Amino acid sequence: MLTYSIRRLAMAVPTLLLIALVIFALLELAPGDPMAQMPLTVSDAVRAEMRAALGLGEPAPVRFAAWMWQVFAVEPRVLLDTVLGTTLAEGLPRVQSWQSRSPVFAVIAERLPQTLWVVGMAYVIGILAALPIGIWSACRRHSLVDHAGTAVTMLGYAVPPFFSGLLAILVFTYWLGWFPSVYDTTYRVTGWAGLRFQLWQMTLPVLVLSVQTTAMLARYLRAAMIDELQSLYVRAARAKGMGEAAVVLGHALRNAMIPVVTIVALGLPQVFGGAIITEQIFRVNGVGHLLITSIQASDWPMVQTVTFLLAILIVGFNILADLLYGWLDPRVRHD
Repeated sequence: MLTYSIRRLAMAVPTLLLIALVIFALLELAPGDPMAQMPLTVSDAVRAEMRAALGLGEPAPVRFAAWMWQVFAVEPRVLLDTVLGTTLAEGLPRVQSWQSRSPVFAVIAERLPQTLWVVGMAYVIGILAALPIGIWSACRRHSLVDHAGTAVTMLGYAVPPFFSGLLAILVFTYWLGWFPSVYDTTYRVTGWAGLRFQLWQMTLPVLVLSVQTTAMLARYLRAAMIDELQSLYVRAARAKGMGEAAVVLGHALRNAMIPVVTIVALGLPQVFGGAIITEQIFRVNGVGHLLITSIQASDWPMVQTVTFLLAILIVGFNILADLLYGWLDPRVRHD
């Protein structure tokens, strides 16, 4: 397993380099100029000096190499300095945002907790809700409960977040007045009362994000459970007199989770993508909102870094899914 993990991590490096090259090339070809929002009174000479200060005077290969060096060499040292109190990155240049002139990773670190509050909670709730729905629908196939669960999950999977978010605001904020429509990102949790307020204001964005996660996972789990419940080893377990709960949870569920693991592992980066829209609707000052504002301001260092971090999440969770296969299915060996 260790050798396989090292080999997969080594294979991920050229993949990430290729993805980074594609992202950088697309943004190089994209329209937009960081100087476009400057006042017209600024002279061309001053604009040229500002472009040089931003590093735009260097050739594209040099800027790409500098970006990769800072992402893979400088920022890990900054992280170690933050955690261990060392000075490994002292004096080293960092990727800076054209919009705020602050280090890109420092700005992302400020916004990341807000996104993790919403996305992490939504994903956990989505998984916990999908498990009983998928298992119950498979065990009660073609029943009224199964048809109701199928209808609800299909509707939840078909409705996009931008529509369900606006619908949730209309129903739960303007009609019922239960929850706020704007997320207060400046609020800091200091006690139980603060935690209750945080959970209260997170309800609508978490609900919108968790609906699609629940619908997607419940459908896959139902299909996998139906296949497993019809297999020979389940029939043999029932013939031995095992209880239905032991057969379903101890035998069928573990094998049914094998294809669902891929969906769970790859679904988290997709939820981050959905959070980009949800954060705009509920005004969550997270990474998704940061990406949208950076695109509008033509802040390409911020855009390419956030996009590249999403690519790292996708590749990393692919590797995690492969490793989990060996734990769930004894037939899978990583020799």
